[in-house]
Amino acid sequence: MNSLRFPGQRATDLICLGRAGVDLYAQQEGTPLEQVQGFRKSVGGSPANVATGAARLGLRVAMVSVVSDDGFGRYVRQFLADNAVDVRGIRTDQSGSLNSVAFTEMRPEDCKVIIYRRNAADLQLRVSDIDGRAIADARALLVTGTALSASPSREAAFHAMRLARQAGTLVVLDLDYRPYGWADADEASVTLAMACTLSDMVIGNREEFAVLGDRSSAGASEAPGADLQARALVRDTAQAVVVKDGPRGCRVYLRDEPMIEQGIFPVRARKPFGSGDAFAAALLWSLIGGRSWQEALRWGAAAAAINVSGDACAEAMPSLPQLQTFVEAHARATPSSAQAPQEPKEP
Repeated sequence: MNSLRFPGQRATDLICLGRAGVDLYAQQEGTPLEQVQGFRKSVGGSPANVATGAARLGLRVAMVSVVSDDGFGRYVRQFLADNAVDVRGIRTDQSGSLNSVAFTEMRPEDCKVIIYRRNAADLQLRVSDIDGRAIADARALLVTGTALSASPSREAAFHAMRLARQAGTLVVLDLDYRPYGWADADEASVTLAMACTLSDMVIGNREEFAVLGDRSSAGASEAPGADLQARALVRDTAQAVVVKDGPRGCRVYLRDEPMIEQGIFPVRARKPFGSGDAFAAALLWSLIGGRSWQEALRWGAAAAAINVSGDACAEAMPSLPQLQTFVEAHARATPSSAQAPQEPKEP
């Protein structure tokens, strides 16, 4: 068993709220963007990736977002529906907003990404888009920091989190800090700290936790304070805090329980993003299914390894048979705490 108390049987296991965009991956590996001859289209955005990953593992998943009224918006909606994600909570915006689009190289390190995110459709999410009955009939709500970076999405996300707390729906916050999406680090720090007070579980990497405290180090590769922030959160607000630490694996801090660590499964990485979302999807699938933290972290590490070795994010989310096969193949191996690229992050 795990220490998180998910509500009993409800119609939906997990609602993912926030960004659902389009990623265009270079078809030529190791090639700079200016020399790339073609791109492969896939769905992107951390909430959409987690929704896809969790649904592929068998959870009943719904998505709350806004997409543009064009081919990209229709593509995102259809992709999620084809992957068994309930898309009734996705509104098509007709105001002229556009889906986020990310063009990315295909290389494991020093990977360049160009993101077009002006007048982003997902940030048009409104309070009126939040269905309180749907949230009350879900076991967990996942909100990412990007959804909190601007209005009206910020107010909608906070409203959803409050409704979830009132209904006993467990709230998961993925800090998902991206400097380009915020006015400044101070705004991000205050807003994300407020969101933490409404969250039962918080997930982030070292740099993201640094935003909650010493913001001057928020971009450093060895930003300090993540573990101190995690301990403070489980003492004051959250039931569980997961710190992703790249090649050193991850740690989970629990209230009144010892810290638990998990290493990585070294694989040949093809891109430096996606694995964090795969990790979150498998972690939530495991915990909602009643598995222990040790099991959940191992399944999460395995899903991350599978995803980072693929050539997309959403499309590289493993199915349950794929995940089981990978774990069985590595059953005798101890996950490593080294020999991996820096912690991958979806564009």
